Amino acid sequence: MPLPREQSAGYLVNHLGRQFAVLLANRLKPLGLAPAQHAVLLALWQEDGLSQRELVDALNIRQATAAKTLERMERDGLITREPNPDDARSRLIMLTEQARALQQQSTEIAQAINQTALSDLSADEQKLFLEMAAK
Repeated sequence: MPLPREQSAGYLVNHLGRQFAVLLANRLKPLGLAPAQHAVLLALWQEDGLSQRELVDALNIRQATAAKTLERMERDGLITREPNPDDARSRLIMLTEQARALQQQSTEIAQAINQTALSDLSADEQKLFLEMAAK
């Protein structure tokens, strides 16, 4: 007999992920951002000037997905591509001022979603949940 959904780690994690994605998409839309773009921005806010390959590795996404997302971000004025002084075959993805200006507001949106999602848990339970999810 199959496990009930409430006892299936895969189902629960997938369900949580979908719910977070929907909430994030809805809240980022007024900023003109999609969740995939937000993920790229998070990586670049942490370390500006990554190559496309480094972004693919950091975000664990496919090369084709990264290429399409970066193309849209460049079109929308969020990034530029600069020559890589260490490798003539690659370009570095650089944030624009427009992208930097979105950091605080979009980060606050993501933090608010996280706070709401975890609000029914005690501080100890929240810490444990995050530790277990990271593991």
